[in-house]
Amino acid sequence: MAHKYILDTHALVWFVEGNKRLSESAKAIISAADSQMVLPLIALAEAAIIIERGRTTIKDVAKFLSRVYADTRIEIFPLTLDVFERSLTPEGLQIPELHDRFIVSTGLHLQDLGHTVEIITKDQAIADASVLAVIW
Repeated sequence: MAHKYILDTHALVWFVEGNKRLSESAKAIISAADSQMVLPLIALAEAAIIIERGRTTIKDVAKFLSRVYADTRIEIFPLTLDVFERSLTPEGLQIPELHDRFIVSTGLHLQDLGHTVEIITKDQAIADASVLAVIW
């Protein structure tokens, strides 16, 4: 099975806007031509809201979405019943914030399917839960 990288919301937004807070490791993976990235739909929705509210230097949601949709390395993964149910397991319940729980549970679901999964995030709660390998 494939090695997949789960994109957390801030990692995607910081990459697109060229934010210096994005770690070099995260930037290298997101930039790599052969990276297989998974963007949970909930993270994409969060990114759109961040842009709409002016909390980023990205000004146009439609252009942002077009860029994401055009990147063939990114698989947008829906919030499925399997992901929801995975969020209710002991591993999923270790993540206190709902959006983050669904993002992590997407990775847990993909692991259950046999993929090697790492999440690209700076989120300390996700790192502290230790349910997915974290890259930052």
